[in-house]
Amino acid sequence: MRAIDTNVLVRLITRDEPGQLAAAESFVSTGAWVSVLALAEATWVLSAVYGVQSKALATAVEMLLNHQSLVLQDADVIAAALDLFRANPSVGFSDCLKVQIASKAGHEPLGTFDRRLARVQGTQKL
Repeated sequence: MRAIDTNVLVRLITRDEPGQLAAAESFVSTGAWVSVLALAEATWVLSAVYGVQSKALATAVEMLLNHQSLVLQDADVIAAALDLFRANPSVGFSDCLKVQIASKAGHEPLGTFDRRLARVQGTQKL
């Protein structure tokens, strides 16, 4: 199966560059794999560059999880991270993803200096 880069994923979500969107849609039409890293980068770009707020970001991730042509790496972890993010919108999605990846791997707690993140179950403030 083909894989896609962060910028392709961002085009599919933002739909703001018609030529690139058409190329991205064509490329994924027969199926494409999205790495956790590409998803984390895409959510950062959406927040930092496009100013997408938490609720809309959660909706975008949910749409990707349900996309007919995309297969997300560790979709169960991403879904758990999405639930955690929706419950803790002041914590970034990438941080929620780190917590869930660590949990699935059996490596808890996740040590952090981040006060907001440290309030999330499965973490420990250092």
